[in-house]
Amino acid sequence: MLREPAELHVDDQGRVELPLGLLAEAGIAPGTDLVAFSDGDGDGRIVLRRAEDAIRDLIEKGML
Repeated sequence: MLREPAELHVDDQGRVELPLGLLAEAGIAPGTDLVAFSDGDGDGRIVLRRAEDAIRDLIEKGML
């Protein structure tokens, strides 16, 4: 559960800025490489994962 909900906006170029507090709650430091993907449920959710975690899951489990 997020303790600091944030309303975000997708700009005309498709970019979104995430507040540092939100990233800090998720344990994501500035400069961290992320992978973004849809979870495939069609409910509009986008998943952000640390790239190293996502790659490890792909290698070990064959899925994100």
